[in-house]
Amino acid sequence: QVQPVESGGGLVQAGGSLRLSCAASGSIFNVNFRGWFRQAPGKRRELVAAITSDGSTNYADAVKGRFTISRDNAENTVYLQMNSLKPEDTAVYYCKIANTISGYWGQGTQVTVSS
Repeated sequence: QVQPVESGGGLVQAGGSLRLSCAASGSIFNVNFRGWFRQAPGKRRELVAAITSDGSTNYADAVKGRFTISRDNAENTVYLQMNSLKPEDTAVYYCKIANTISGYWGQGTQVTVSS
């Protein structure tokens, strides 16, 4: 059973930084998608950033230039470096790791940005 586990969330002041990590327990082969999503209260879950097997990245317009997604294939870990955080970045952040057969979600980590 593959289970991604997020860490690194917390409370930070506006303008600050956080680094989220997502490590997947269990074995998953031919991973072709690693991504970070977020869900704020009363809002739909949205894609924040993604990285594919060839290293291509994609970012939501709201985080471009502030967030950076990266991966460590050997450790089966994906990171999200978040800089210049804003109160509107407050949400639960979820990691997703997928191959062509299945996608696996983490339980989420809370990020709260105070003004």
